[in-house]
Amino acid sequence: MAEIIDGKAVASRIKEEVKACADRFEKLKGRKVGLAVVKAGDDPASAIYVRNKIKACEACNISSSSYYLDGNVTQLELTELIDALNADSNIDGILVQLPLPKHIDERAVLSRISPEKDADGFHVVNAGKLFLGEKTKFVACTPCGIIELIKSTGVDIRGKHAVVVGRSNIVGKPIAMLLLSNDATVTVCHSRTKDLAEITRTADILVAAVGKKHLITADMVKAGSIVIDVGMNRDESGLYGDVDFDGVKQVAGYITPVPGGVGPMTIAMLLRNTVNGALDE
Repeated sequence: MAEIIDGKAVASRIKEEVKACADRFEKLKGRKVGLAVVKAGDDPASAIYVRNKIKACEACNISSSSYYLDGNVTQLELTELIDALNADSNIDGILVQLPLPKHIDERAVLSRISPEKDADGFHVVNAGKLFLGEKTKFVACTPCGIIELIKSTGVDIRGKHAVVVGRSNIVGKPIAMLLLSNDATVTVCHSRTKDLAEITRTADILVAAVGKKHLITADMVKAGSIVIDVGMNRDESGLYGDVDFDGVKQVAGYITPVPGGVGPMTIAMLLRNTVNGALDE
């Protein structure tokens, strides 16, 4: 029976560290660390995420500024707002909540954020630094949180075979790079991968990030492995991960639940990125 990795507990520890850094920054600089959150459109899930991020900022002594734009906002209006936030010396991190309205060029908007204020870690400069193994204050939040969850088990990542199912720019690709930087041997699988189960059964660390309910079943998992479920799949009966939790927990050594696993870590790492951006060291 797998040990449950408590994402809420790990996130709480990180938030305590973030608050201590934010308190120190305020004493040194005479102002709070500042995060700007930009939301465009009326996506209900995005509204919940933004509220949770603002609440987390308050708990960590981070000043949050929220900008709510309607679904008809133009590309120019959005980029002009980002330009103003880039120039605002009281703003240390900028987050544009995704998804954006369909008529907006998402990549162009994210690229407009200054790499020095890229709280989400999505800018091509910061993503490129991650790929090249260079130091950056801003790393994609969910992948960074996944590494913390794996480390919380006490299992050494070095030399382990890690399998990532999913190749998105937000999770799949950056977590593969982070695992490599921690000296894992990494295999990335995706929708075109043949014999997926044959590969996942070799994983000491398995990260499922495709957005497909219960894709990973017990017969696809190596006994004693670490299983990280990034999936957030909602239907009429509830919220589910990409992993069949009830079945896989009988085989794995460690497993994250949905909810309560990766989710809390994403916000914690956003706050850590923001404070890192504010600090000079």
